[in-house]
Amino acid sequence: MSFTETIIEQKSMQLLQKAIEFGASDLHLMPSTDQYSVYFRKYGQLIPVGQLPQDIGDRMISYLKFLSSLDISEKRKPQSGSFEQTFSKQLISFRVSTLPSVYLKESLVVRLMLQNRARPISELSLFLHSANQLVQLVEQSQGILFTTGPTGCGKSTTLYSLIHHLATKYQKHIISLEDPVENNQSDLLQIQVNERAGVTYAVGLKAILRHSPDVIMIGEIRDRETAQIAIEAALSGHLVVTTIHSKDTVGCLFRLLDLGISLEELKQTVVGVVAQRLVHLMSTQKMTAVFEILSGCYLAEAFRSIEYGHSYELPMEITLEGQIAKGVKMGAITLHPQEKLDR
Repeated sequence: MSFTETIIEQKSMQLLQKAIEFGASDLHLMPSTDQYSVYFRKYGQLIPVGQLPQDIGDRMISYLKFLSSLDISEKRKPQSGSFEQTFSKQLISFRVSTLPSVYLKESLVVRLMLQNRARPISELSLFLHSANQLVQLVEQSQGILFTTGPTGCGKSTTLYSLIHHLATKYQKHIISLEDPVENNQSDLLQIQVNERAGVTYAVGLKAILRHSPDVIMIGEIRDRETAQIAIEAALSGHLVVTTIHSKDTVGCLFRLLDLGISLEELKQTVVGVVAQRLVHLMSTQKMTAVFEILSGCYLAEAFRSIEYGHSYELPMEITLEGQIAKGVKMGAITLHPQEKLDR
């Protein structure tokens, strides 16, 4: 290895170390005409931390692409990959994504993710009663639990926490299907979606069912086929936990109807729908989650309203808006851009 290559490797590792110490969720290298600007993302905000000369930035991006098994010579197409590294005895996974820019250079984003880490749901939730309710839902022997919310609101972190609870307290056999695997967990079998190799969500889910899991975690319901197989898995006696994009909890039910799931199938399988948002906790200056939970009698009322063509709204005090307003009034939280739960 040449002296220059050694310097680039050192600078790259030092930059990643600084991002970890800062508590950043992402590292950005953004090109301009003659240099690269470096940003850390924390609590949903991009924070400038310096500039790099053009040649150093180019070489660092090539090095990070090499670590991620990407094509170093290809700079005209977006690429994504990942690698793992240990810092201060902590295993960190780095998900790397590149994007070509108008300057004939690449923009690079690195997502930083601590591995084999799952915090108790009681530590993630602003209100303890919400955490207790989530635990009760996930302890059901069969059915399907949906989490919903915008990108970056912590849905996956919530699922990992609930799955960890089942694995450690009840020794459940759990298999996950994810794209990508964001957090390596030692207490469950994780399957990576690989569409190039033919391992789609639908294909992978069919294969998982042949391995007799107690619980199935699906990274995301994206299409009609995946939704139908997930429902069938719940009907056949499995507990399924997954995420789906929708505006709110009631909207999730309509999204599933749009994907071809019948109302009767929803009635027989859905144990709950959880929408969440992140807010800024005043006491610790960290992020915490607020959960809107549609289950029990409220879920039954929602189904009846849908059946008769009526609109349905949860009582204000258990909606996200109502709970956030309560937290602000208590002086416990402030509204803040959304970010991962564990940041």
